[in-house]
Amino acid sequence: MTVPFLISQVSSPEIIDRIPGAYDHFVLPFCIGMVFCLCWLGVGLVRVLANLSSSDRKDLLLSFLNPKILWKDIKDIFCDCLLHLKIWQRKPLLGYMHSAIALGWFLLIVLGHLEVWLFAPRHLYLDNGALFYPIFYRYFIWMNPGHTTLRGSLFFFLMDLCLLYVLSGIALAVFKRFRSKLLGMKHTTKPSLMDRVALYSLWGIFPLRLLAESFTADLAGGSFLTLPANALLRYLFGENLYFLPWWWAYSICLGLFFVSLPFTRYMHILTEPLLIVMRNAGIKVRHPRKGFAEAEIYACSSCGLCLDACPMNVQKKNLRFSSVYFIRFLRRHNEKKINRIADKCLQCGKCLALCPVGVDSPAIRRRQRAAGNDPLPFDYSALKSPVPAGGEGKVMYFAGCMSHLTPRIIKAVLEVFRKAGEEFVFADEDGGICCGRPLMLAGKDRAAREVIEANRKMILESGCTTLVLSCPICLKVFREEYNLDGIEILHYTEYMDRLASRGRIIIDRKAVSYVYHDPCELGRGCGIYDAPRRLVEASGELRKAGKEGDESVCCGGSLGSLTLNYEDRGKITAGALENLLANNPDRIVTACPLCLKTFSDATPGVPVVDIAELVAGDTV
Repeated sequence: MTVPFLISQVSSPEIIDRIPGAYDHFVLPFCIGMVFCLCWLGVGLVRVLANLSSSDRKDLLLSFLNPKILWKDIKDIFCDCLLHLKIWQRKPLLGYMHSAIALGWFLLIVLGHLEVWLFAPRHLYLDNGALFYPIFYRYFIWMNPGHTTLRGSLFFFLMDLCLLYVLSGIALAVFKRFRSKLLGMKHTTKPSLMDRVALYSLWGIFPLRLLAESFTADLAGGSFLTLPANALLRYLFGENLYFLPWWWAYSICLGLFFVSLPFTRYMHILTEPLLIVMRNAGIKVRHPRKGFAEAEIYACSSCGLCLDACPMNVQKKNLRFSSVYFIRFLRRHNEKKINRIADKCLQCGKCLALCPVGVDSPAIRRRQRAAGNDPLPFDYSALKSPVPAGGEGKVMYFAGCMSHLTPRIIKAVLEVFRKAGEEFVFADEDGGICCGRPLMLAGKDRAAREVIEANRKMILESGCTTLVLSCPICLKVFREEYNLDGIEILHYTEYMDRLASRGRIIIDRKAVSYVYHDPCELGRGCGIYDAPRRLVEASGELRKAGKEGDESVCCGGSLGSLTLNYEDRGKITAGALENLLANNPDRIVTACPLCLKTFSDATPGVPVVDIAELVAGDTV
């Protein structure tokens, strides 16, 4: 079938009567690209599911039968994949850009299908022996004059509105490529060659759609966007508009985007929903590249938000160690760079907290560290942790290694216990076994499990029902790995906040201003932000840091990095201190022994204290 090029020719009733179907060869680039992309996605989905453990596959299947999880899947996909609310909350202009393209394109697809089903005389066409669905309905709409009704006019308006919405997002995306700082991003990633192909195709799709629909608007109908454009085109080029080349260009651009999609960062568009569903089912990273990790790797959009988040970005040379490049090298199987980047990470979790998709890069790095790890020469299975004397209902205090290296914290915690009249057991008073978290951060999983089992047995045999910890590193591993059913696990800030609220301790308020530093493992790791602040506010004036909460800057002393040198750590610590001193507080307060030691060694004349010292009344 040959469709005339000129609107004036197509408008002829005699020619319309001779056109038998709704197919034209210009749809082929789009159809080929879409089929290729869907086949690639299908193969990838099978591979991801095949690499899941049987228990993970079972959990995934059961999640579809659970209405609460299913509703959360729908809600998260809509909020994260279409609205991009996480980006909106932090960088509104950037959030608008992403949601305009994602949500606007989704609405165009939905409205386009509704148009077909409401107004097309036939939903499926058999043309030249091929079954055909008229997805480019605006091209074929002139065969159905009945579309020019009130309902049809509403669709014209809505389609033009959504197209304008997408075009505004595309305009911002083009602007961001050259002036990213104005959209709130200091650093952006460098696109690969295939990324550029997909990017320029994406930029071209919607302007070409506008042109294609505008060239045919007086024939097929239009609204506030396409009809004025059509009038302008006819004024400039005359009544005989050559419209078919623009539909070809639009289809080619779509096809090129879909063919390049699997090899680019834009694969996240199709992978994000799978990641959300698997994560809500409770599936976790068990291998650095297979199963759930592969879904995370391809769900990374390389947006670059983690570049600004990473505390190592205080030195430009360290940007190459950030999560976005780690994920990129995993996709490319660049072994040399993968291992080097995996070992540098501080494991502060800030990239995860700020990632709009929720890609758990720190967990993937730990799995990478564990892959091929040499066994440790020490047999941790021989460890035995002494069982302290205790009784039912008693509190157990586990100080941990870092608290023993900062004994002033232990002294303050014990003083709080004394003031509250609390009966407690000091689990590692005479030294004990490490909680196992440092071994896990180093990828020594087998050794960590042996350490955890020794401590777990000691705690369960003590008969205590509340476990209080002064180290956030210990807190995270105890909550996530120990399975201490029936035992409440609290950080000492939570415990002391409870004591204060019940009137069991009185906190002396001083005419001193404080700034509170959120330790990585306590804040981002365990979600504890409010209890420490209530304690600090009870002690004096609480001033804000430059960045705090889940955007708090790592102190630089993290045990997570295996290879970061002293000089680089010092730069990170200096950056964290600059952030904390933004509002000129009298003292810096933290709730982590590692942070206390790191800041105390580097602070420029501003005292650093632990929250336990504030509560105990024993401050610097």
